[in-house]
Amino acid sequence: MMRSMFSAISGLRAHQTWMDVIGNNISNVNTSGFKVGRVRFTDILSQLVRGASAPAEGRGGINPLQIGLGAVTGAVDVIHTQGALQLTGKPSDLAIQGDGFFIVSDGSQALYTRDGSFDIGSDLRLVNSSTGFYVLGWQADPNGAVDPAGPVGPITVPIGQQLDAIASTVITLQGNLDAAADPANANSVDFVAKVSFIDSQGDRHELYIVFDQTAPNTWDYTIQEDDPRTTATEDDPTISGLSGNTGTIAFDVDGNFDPTNSTINSLSVTFDNTQTGAGSPQTLTLDLTNMTQLFSTSTANAVANGASAGSLSAFTVSQTGEVLGIYSNGTTKVIGQVALALFTNPGGLMKLGNNSYQPTVNSGEPIIGTPGSGGRGVIASGYLEMSNVDLAQEFTNMIMAQRGFQANSRVITTSDEILQELVNLRR
Repeated sequence: MMRSMFSAISGLRAHQTWMDVIGNNISNVNTSGFKVGRVRFTDILSQLVRGASAPAEGRGGINPLQIGLGAVTGAVDVIHTQGALQLTGKPSDLAIQGDGFFIVSDGSQALYTRDGSFDIGSDLRLVNSSTGFYVLGWQADPNGAVDPAGPVGPITVPIGQQLDAIASTVITLQGNLDAAADPANANSVDFVAKVSFIDSQGDRHELYIVFDQTAPNTWDYTIQEDDPRTTATEDDPTISGLSGNTGTIAFDVDGNFDPTNSTINSLSVTFDNTQTGAGSPQTLTLDLTNMTQLFSTSTANAVANGASAGSLSAFTVSQTGEVLGIYSNGTTKVIGQVALALFTNPGGLMKLGNNSYQPTVNSGEPIIGTPGSGGRGVIASGYLEMSNVDLAQEFTNMIMAQRGFQANSRVITTSDEILQELVNLRR
């Protein structure tokens, strides 16, 4: 028999494998996070007909004479290039921009995937919506702190969880007081800023900060319950008293806050406990360091920290993988952290189906950390990573595979005709 027939058969098998890979690539053109496969051929061991000889006196050397025995599939590589991002608008859909893999658990082992089509399960844990695999990361403590050095585990998103009220502690004012105010008119009210603060029970109260210019670059302030610009009484019936509610704010010649000549007192608020919704006594610090006095319209505004009671109504994921709970009172709080894994050789990962991979001895161990750190990519919430299959390239490869298969089959046909001629020599 002729060696060419066996070489051609190996070529047919190799190109069949190539078509198998092309077919798999095209079938997964719309699979989230799918990474394209690439076939590489190698030649089979060649038969040595004559060995090489070294140059000798009077003549040169001779190269080895070898006849190849065909081709074989050397490798099917997985190309881990970035896929395009598809907007879904669903906050639990996550895409990785850059290197890294999400870590998921099937209940018995950790697996790795680029498919970020996640959802909240009935047990309030973040899961892959098609497989039910838990998404792994770190849960935040009650203060919103996360320890990335600890072991990873399922991330719980406690939709409906109640958040206790946070009492206000600081009133911050920023803006401008008009330097053109008339300090000679003692009966004038130069500017009033309204501020709302939260007590320990989560009830909201309103106060008014009245500014009067008493001398150039010097203003007195008074914090009170009623608005001096109206004749109506607006006293809060739950507030029984205010102390430390007066002081002086001074400015330098450039109109900037002058702490040396200012007298800023802490505001103490007491409540009438016979009233419904009255909280515990509280002290609020007044921050006026961002105030200015310029020849411009007074625009000072006041904001107090704190928040009323609320419940977790929605969540989103930041670029660094923080799972941010959004509460009905407007508060945002860290409730978890998504983890990403890096591999020294991602091409060495083994596919297990369901868009997941398993480490092998050639992929290296996973290096786990937070998105955006240590070379890991960042997270895009509301997006999914599309497959990186290039249809134009795949159709071109399909033509090349078909032509290669056709050429190898022609070798078999031609070899058969040669053998037929040999058989016919006896006639």
